[in-house]
Amino acid sequence: MKIFKTLLFAALIGFASIASAKTIEMDVNGLVCAFCAQGIEKTLKGFPATAGVFVSLEHRIVAVQLKDGQDIGDAALTKAITDACYKLVAIRRTDEPLDAIRQRVSNRKALPPVDASKHKHDMDDMQGMQSHG
Repeated sequence: MKIFKTLLFAALIGFASIASAKTIEMDVNGLVCAFCAQGIEKTLKGFPATAGVFVSLEHRIVAVQLKDGQDIGDAALTKAITDACYKLVAIRRTDEPLDAIRQRVSNRKALPPVDASKHKHDMDDMQGMQSHG
């Protein structure tokens, strides 16, 4: 019984931290060009819980600011990212505002560039995106 109470307490603490998170920060591979950023931003803004989106191509970070008291589940985020043909590496939930993430990222050195010669868009696979620009 003591183990059950401990597990229940841990689950409630974990749920409370997820429910109160204001921002979801994700590491995403495959983001190379401005079109990539535009496409993933449009996809994530389609969630009713999204208040804002920040995409850093140089750092391969995508952050979603949530509306007060709302959330987007990990499964829905994973599906949105992978359906747009990108690879979701990690999801972190935080109380850090979008502007603070933007500032933190701008102060860091960029990751090594991705080989753009291997980069192409298949418009049929990218939801809501018919052409560049």
